Amino acid sequence: MLKSVFKKSAYLFCTLLVSTIGFSQFRVIGYVPLGNTIPDFSKIAFDRITHLNIAFVNPDSTGNITYREGFDSLIQKAHEYNIKVLASVGGGSFNPYYSSLLADSNRKTFTAQLVKLMIDHNLDGLDIDIENDNLDKNYEPFIIDLAAMLPKHKLLTAALATWNGHLISDAALKKFDFISIMSYDQTGPWRPNEPGPHSTYMKAEADLKYWRDERKIPKRKLNLGLPFYGYCFGTQYSQSMSYRDILATFPGANDQDQIIPETGGVIHYNGLATIKQKTALALKNAGGIMIWQLLNDAEGEDSLLAAINDMIQNARK
Repeated sequence: MLKSVFKKSAYLFCTLLVSTIGFSQFRVIGYVPLGNTIPDFSKIAFDRITHLNIAFVNPDSTGNITYREGFDSLIQKAHEYNIKVLASVGGGSFNPYYSSLLADSNRKTFTAQLVKLMIDHNLDGLDIDIENDNLDKNYEPFIIDLAAMLPKHKLLTAALATWNGHLISDAALKKFDFISIMSYDQTGPWRPNEPGPHSTYMKAEADLKYWRDERKIPKRKLNLGLPFYGYCFGTQYSQSMSYRDILATFPGANDQDQIIPETGGVIHYNGLATIKQKTALALKNAGGIMIWQLLNDAEGEDSLLAAINDMIQNARK
């Protein structure tokens, strides 16, 4: 009897320990874009993220890597919080130079440039966010060569979409420390005649299932991507709006997923309830979450990142 009780107690303790370890290693990855002006770093809740991806560093026609002012100061600030900082390569916009630079004749020179950037600026790794028409036959050999060049303690990660996931080979996937699923942009301004939600809970479930079950990526290596922005269809507003601006324009919109302005049209986004629901899904079926992008968040009790953090902290209790 005592032996049975001891075994049961030991099992419960080990289960709790595994759960606690898992949640303690749960990643919160936030992108921050560096544009023409240095962002206000005070708006970034560094204490609520584990990884920071600086977007984007990209090559010119000769393969030289370009980055914006504030690059080094942002790295330094994040490191003060013991956050892993990665430079993100690519982005959704087409870059005319990748086709040539990733080809056999130029690949090693370009990958060497990326590794040098990482070392020179004390980065913790590189995040590859090559998308759409830049995602061609050179992607796999580029990833394999880059992984071979990276020092062992540096990270190599990727942002990937499910709709063109078939273009990513198993050989390339094996080289990533983890991947972030871009579980958004089901539709958008590029489809003005197809208004609708661009980042549903159902999509999040389907995306995780694809990468876990069909592509055999372990749960611990998956991050579920969450949008801190919305898309506007037929409105007087810009084509996209940050979550912050949505709340400023439409008070009380924090717990909804769509707004129908009085002037017409519709705006689709993820409010607090959906973000919490997706975070719970990721806590169960992934190793982390990814956010595009941190500067779009609201402050105070309306903050999406604060809601995510509360969900994670509650899971650790």
